[in-house]
Amino acid sequence: MDLSLTDQQEESKTSALDFARRKLNDSVIERDRAGDFSRSGWQDCADFGLQGILVPEKYGGLGLDALYYAAIMEGIGRGCKDNGLIFSINAHVLTCIIPILLHGTEELKKRYIPGLASGELIAANAMTEPDSGSDVYALRTTAVKEDDHYLLNGSKTFVTNAPVADVFIVYAATKKGAGFFGLSCFIVEKGSPGLLVGQKIEKMGLRTSPMAELGFNNCRVPAANLLGEEGAGGILFSSSMEWERGLILAHCLGVMDRLLDDCLEYANTRKPGSQAIGSHQSIAHKLAEMKMRLETSRLMIYKAAWLKTKRKSAALETSLAKLSVSESYIDNCRNALQIYGGYGYMVEYELERELRDALASSLYSGTSEIQKNIISSILL
Repeated sequence: MDLSLTDQQEESKTSALDFARRKLNDSVIERDRAGDFSRSGWQDCADFGLQGILVPEKYGGLGLDALYYAAIMEGIGRGCKDNGLIFSINAHVLTCIIPILLHGTEELKKRYIPGLASGELIAANAMTEPDSGSDVYALRTTAVKEDDHYLLNGSKTFVTNAPVADVFIVYAATKKGAGFFGLSCFIVEKGSPGLLVGQKIEKMGLRTSPMAELGFNNCRVPAANLLGEEGAGGILFSSSMEWERGLILAHCLGVMDRLLDDCLEYANTRKPGSQAIGSHQSIAHKLAEMKMRLETSRLMIYKAAWLKTKRKSAALETSLAKLSVSESYIDNCRNALQIYGGYGYMVEYELERELRDALASSLYSGTSEIQKNIISSILL
């Protein structure tokens, strides 16, 4: 197994870094404070090809694989300080485009994928419910078939992109009490009768990524908008989660790399006395820890991406990557804050926002505790 990038992948990574630095860092502090989603940044990313990396060329995408996605997203993360925007794009691609590509009919692919890849359409994934927590299969949202459509009733929460979405990937129970095997998945369009989008939810971090609750009151969805077969929603969701857990933190490698470079420069130039703070072992050890976590995280992400590129099962490896990289990402942000001391706590240095954004990584796509459950169940 060779996890080194090809020349073309390295070029794509460098191109992504240059693009992100030029296009994605305007007024990040102000937009974070206001919780503003950058639609212009979204479109710039789409024009660059970000939303279409994994989309076949015949649907308007770049037709690249998971390793390219990891490499490009690492470059984006190193160059872009708007973590919320990149989180929204990851959710759009990994939890919405991927299920349609893997399980949608040709008609559904032709109807939705070109717009999702071009940036014209924004997608949101609706799985989590107010009472289900981490037990994602204990859904109360139901879907009952009537003639050529389904009627959806229930509610969803923590729906990333919901306030700006045109398309929703919605999971509902079509067979009560059947758990995993009673779920189905639907494509629901904005404006569908009975679909209610709540007010934007204010968050601790990732504030430029909009989030809201959804309500379904006899929401009519064409039967043709069923993804896969009825009752296959659990399998579809599990398949999607492998992609999400394996790749959603790829951009964090770039963030960790950028933070390490910034901390190295600061440690070598900050001299409160006669010596730079980097000469002190307590600081030097924090830098060594940051480098160790970055390199091990990179190996785990690229191994997961390699497995998905080879179309191999990666349930264990993606959960290991999600667990380890999220915790390492948070720890590196904490180290950076400590190295900068009081300055790191100030908004203008932008480290406090990096830590706030990082903390969510141990929660979304399954908490760290859920990843441990998955890992141990596979091992045992």
